[in-house]
Amino acid sequence: MTLQNLLAIQSLIEFNAQREDIQRLLAAAERNLQDASVTAISDENRFDAAYKCIMQCAMVALWANGYRPSTSKPGHHQTAIQSLALTIALDSRTVILLDKLRRQRNLNDYDGDPIAPSVVEESQRQAQALLRRVKEWLSQSRPDLC
Repeated sequence: MTLQNLLAIQSLIEFNAQREDIQRLLAAAERNLQDASVTAISDENRFDAAYKCIMQCAMVALWANGYRPSTSKPGHHQTAIQSLALTIALDSRTVILLDKLRRQRNLNDYDGDPIAPSVVEESQRQAQALLRRVKEWLSQSRPDLC
């Protein structure tokens, strides 16, 4: 699968992000990562903040490649996460792990499944690593957006 294939099946749409858009979304991702470390809130909210950072990083990667997910079709979170292999060449093992976190988020949001402290910690580690990776990729591949 390529980004062009995802565009053809309407999972993605073309999007021309400006530097300001990218910087605003990166700043939001950084705030969410900070919020994920606030121990005064529940594990579920900490997990949500870390997951939000992950999604914002995935959006930055798509935007920097000229796309965004089509939100009119179901599965746009899955598309954004799985496209990280195509947008920033993220390894498949990490993409699979991020997708597991997405599924955990769905179980919590829609079924009320609790979030274990170990999952909160893993989501924070993954969010931090992805944010760092996206920033590095931007500086190397799209310095015009930095």
